[in-house]
Amino acid sequence: MNISEDIVTTTNDVSRLDDAVNEISKVILGKENAIRLAITCLIAKGHLLIEDTPGVGKTTLAHTLARVLGLSYQRIQFTSDLLPADILGVSVFNKDTGKFSFHQGPVFSNLILADEINRATPRTQSALLEAMAENQVTIEGETRNLPEPFYVIATQNPANQIGTFPLPESQLDRFLMRIELGYPDSSAERDLFKGKDRKEMLKDVPAVLTPPELISFQKSLDAVHVSDALLNYLQDLIDFSRHSGNYVHGLSPRAGLAIINAAKAWAILHSNQHVLPEDLQAVLPSVVGHRLQYIYESTEPQTLKPAQHLIQQVPIP
Repeated sequence: MNISEDIVTTTNDVSRLDDAVNEISKVILGKENAIRLAITCLIAKGHLLIEDTPGVGKTTLAHTLARVLGLSYQRIQFTSDLLPADILGVSVFNKDTGKFSFHQGPVFSNLILADEINRATPRTQSALLEAMAENQVTIEGETRNLPEPFYVIATQNPANQIGTFPLPESQLDRFLMRIELGYPDSSAERDLFKGKDRKEMLKDVPAVLTPPELISFQKSLDAVHVSDALLNYLQDLIDFSRHSGNYVHGLSPRAGLAIINAAKAWAILHSNQHVLPEDLQAVLPSVVGHRLQYIYESTEPQTLKPAQHLIQQVPIP
């Protein structure tokens, strides 16, 4: 499903995003903040990593997002024997024509679910790098464009589980955000036990948005105002991460851009025309949580996650 750049889209109506959140919340119970973060990531044109234990709804969230946003969807189950060609596609010889014809792999969809991505070997994991960075893939010397919009939502089991291959830092950095779902609260879990099967519910989930409308929301990012004071706060956060001596590596310029874009998207989702410090703080843990790591020799307290520690240590100007 390719969406042309010159499509004229309707005026953005933020209530449509609220409708999308509400529809997804009917399937994924008690996780509205995680749902809002996931939609924020897609509005910011980013790829999403969902890391959590098996069985908490990671795959269901990705599938529901695709349904509600009207996106074509393919699920790839990553295993240790998965090959890059299983993702990208392969040329097959046609004996009738005497020529090779290319058969597209599942990567040629609007939304790709890379399920349990860290169960595949690093070689297979890297097959997604070009797609995630440039919205294209190079196969057998030929570059092929991917549909627009294009997203990767990857799920990942905790690294201490058997049969996992840790994602390298270069690939982790391609994900704009990483979120966790966690266990539902008691009330939501009771409703889950009493309700319909989630797979059956997915069949009735309506498309609230269309791909052109989603692209229109993405284009509206540039209209969200970011003040100099807010940029000062962002740079203070980045400088602290680089020079405090608490983290293995400081935040890169790419990470800074990711924070700004995510904060703009969060502001749009909450009907704000400018980014507030609260918007930036709301997305910061999901944007930098997979980019910051404590230096274990540090004398600083490590009871907080790195992003929370960053927010605590750096005052708002």
